[in-house]
Amino acid sequence: MSIETPAEIESRAQQSLSTAAARNLASTTKSEPQMQGITSRWLTRMLPWVDVHGGVYRVNRRLTYTLGNGEVEFVSDNGKVRVIPQELRELPALRDFEDEVVLQGLAEQFEHREFEPGEVLAEFGNPMDQVFLIVHGKLNKIGAGEYGDQQIVGILSGGDYFGDDSLTESTAIWPVTVKTLTATTALVLPRAALHQVLDHTPELRDHFDRHAAAPQQPQNKYGEASIDVQSGHAGEPQLPGTFVDYELEPREYELSLAQSVLRIHTRVADLFNEPMNQLEQQLRLTISALRERQEHDLVNNPEFGLLHNADHKYRIDTYSGPPTPDDFDDLLAMRRSTALFLAHPKAIAAFGRQCNARGLYPAHADIDGNGVPAWRGVPIFPCSKIPISPAGITSVLALRTGEKNQGVIGLHATGIPDEYEPGLNVRFKGIDDQSIISYLVSCYYSAAVLVPDALGILDNVQVARQSD
Repeated sequence: MSIETPAEIESRAQQSLSTAAARNLASTTKSEPQMQGITSRWLTRMLPWVDVHGGVYRVNRRLTYTLGNGEVEFVSDNGKVRVIPQELRELPALRDFEDEVVLQGLAEQFEHREFEPGEVLAEFGNPMDQVFLIVHGKLNKIGAGEYGDQQIVGILSGGDYFGDDSLTESTAIWPVTVKTLTATTALVLPRAALHQVLDHTPELRDHFDRHAAAPQQPQNKYGEASIDVQSGHAGEPQLPGTFVDYELEPREYELSLAQSVLRIHTRVADLFNEPMNQLEQQLRLTISALRERQEHDLVNNPEFGLLHNADHKYRIDTYSGPPTPDDFDDLLAMRRSTALFLAHPKAIAAFGRQCNARGLYPAHADIDGNGVPAWRGVPIFPCSKIPISPAGITSVLALRTGEKNQGVIGLHATGIPDEYEPGLNVRFKGIDDQSIISYLVSCYYSAAVLVPDALGILDNVQVARQSD
């Protein structure tokens, strides 16, 4: 049997804490091991957590008829932007159209155009003769007020579209004026190009005709199937019959997980355990790292993360770039009982600068003995997991929370084998031939948005300071 030389032993990748490092906890007056990566983790602290049995949580909702209201996505090919053909199904008139060859032909008819700030793309009352898909930029939707004055009634940005009524209504007119606020890139489908496609694809023309002729399903302002109720009547009129219809394929959230294998040498565990237990300290820091990853996933995971699961109807853009009190008011107005805002610390600082510029000094909220900035009484919690782009652009989230409030909830599983904390267990894996003890540390979690309006996002938030 060959014996490894000290050099060979040294060259192997280290798998556990060295005795030299362990001695730092075994002598003199000392602190517990510190870790810069630990944050306040306000999101995981403030979310109500629901115990999930069977590893899956199903969100049952009323049947919703509103479809095709998401964002359109694009790809760049040699500097030329084009729409992904399947993404045209985000337009309501094309939602149920599945012929990818025809969609490809229609996508090729969109023209790439660049617009300068201040250009009018559509004017109220004029014939609607183009479909616009916004690739990049910001635009104002301007409507007429009750007394003839002009009002900004909405903001459009990358991924939005307008003018799609022209696909099925030849006599449609622009309901608002659309004017570019910044330099804008868009893909435009003129009516002449649309007719050219329809002349060669009768199946698409038939689809549009059926869509236009289809009876409008009775629904409320949220797109849910209506519940017929009669009020204010007298005598004995015939009352309407009704029932509450449900989605046939409700969304299910399967618990995700973060895992790590903690290794510690038996020599360290045996000889360097006083006055601080080496296993406890190693486990404390490993769990902190897992909890940080948990909160990161709750924000950014493409399957269940909040940034990726907000309904497009409840995403708005800032009016001018920096987050202003007006933007926060618009975000609050989108839902009842907003429980909290969630923003990157730099976004909170940018909001504070805007308040200072207006002479506003919002009160703070007392949360568990901590002073937290607030707006309209709603606390604004810092979350460094919300990304900031290289251009200094980020997002601000507003949440209603709790099952009873039909809000946002956290999902975890308790009572699992070898549970160390709720939703987290530590399982002994054994001791290998190199005298290394291994523990499998697992954390199970997910998040669910019970009703779309429970989560709103303020996008295109600029956090950089403005130059003088």
